[in-house]
Amino acid sequence: MSIADDLSQLEQLRNRGSLSADEFERAKQKLLATPAPAATTFETINGLRRSTTDRWIGGVCAGLATATGVGAWLWRMAFALLLIAGGSGLLAYLVLWFFVPPEPTPPPQRAL
Repeated sequence: MSIADDLSQLEQLRNRGSLSADEFERAKQKLLATPAPAATTFETINGLRRSTTDRWIGGVCAGLATATGVGAWLWRMAFALLLIAGGSGLLAYLVLWFFVPPEPTPPPQRAL
């Protein structure tokens, strides 16, 4: 449901007398104060970058950790377990290493 739909329902409740004017205003303020929804999966995937600072091999696990909020060590463990359990971890890691671009590196700072 969108915020406009929620506001419309609140207004209908107020018009029917189910909500007082004060309750309507508090509910409306609470509804408008809610944070924006988190990034969609599509935006997260497009923002995926390999880490250039926290890397053991190619920076894939650290990049996944940054994108998902899960620790890099968990991603490393998952790839290791998949590697042991048939080798699919190596294939997945190599595919991500090839297709995921590295994060941009900041320009070097000049000493004064």
